[in-house]
Amino acid sequence: MPAVNTMSYEAKPLMLDVIRTERAKFYDLIDDPANWEVQSRCTEWETRDLVGHMIDVTEGYLYRWDAARKGEGPDVVGLQIMAERANERAKAFRELSREEAIARLKKASDELMETLEALTEDEWSSFNITHYYMGPLPPFIYPAFQVMDYGVHTWDIIWGLGERLHQLDERTAGVLVPYMLILMQSTVDESSAAGLQAVYGIEVSGEWGGKWRITVKDGKFSYEPEEDNFAGCQALFSFDPSDFVLTSFLRFPGGCARGDEDVIHRVRQLFFKI
Repeated sequence: MPAVNTMSYEAKPLMLDVIRTERAKFYDLIDDPANWEVQSRCTEWETRDLVGHMIDVTEGYLYRWDAARKGEGPDVVGLQIMAERANERAKAFRELSREEAIARLKKASDELMETLEALTEDEWSSFNITHYYMGPLPPFIYPAFQVMDYGVHTWDIIWGLGERLHQLDERTAGVLVPYMLILMQSTVDESSAAGLQAVYGIEVSGEWGGKWRITVKDGKFSYEPEEDNFAGCQALFSFDPSDFVLTSFLRFPGGCARGDEDVIHRVRQLFFKI
């Protein structure tokens, strides 16, 4: 298991360093004009739309951070419409030139990094910032969101450039492992979950990994650390950290699975895309 709980204040320097590392990779790709209209792994988005998405979320975080400081609670629309709404907002930035879009993203990103760097230990989890799609969330979630954005979307561009076997950096994927369980819990598709009652296991290899027992019942997904060698589980899914993160974001059905084939199939179809 990793030495640092990546949701704790102790992990702040690590999380910020991972953001900087992945952001630099993202910048290297978008700074090359030849990559601007490359079709990414996100089926609706070219590289320029990923930049538009990053402008949207980064400026949105800054706005909502400021609102939280003022004691305001902006509107929340829910995760179910995130894919559709995020697509509309990302493509709206196509009206900007490449240079304008990149400059706007870098400016907002620098401002957000300053905000994250200034977080004190008391602030790390002591107040809520209202996320546009998920509602009130503690500040420590936002560095993880930035790792997700820069890490996964950098992978999306690299995939579009033809490197289909490329993996996320082990540390980048590793710090996100616990957040993927929260993501899955939040993105259960109601129609796909209808009638499903299952208990299955997830194991993620390496120092960032772990083992969890998952229960799906009455349309709800719950998880707990596994301490009984998956006794009674109907299926077991095994991942490395990169495959776990990319599978959680529905980039592909990664990992290995064994057990009840119907449960495996239902679990693979259980979540909606964001």
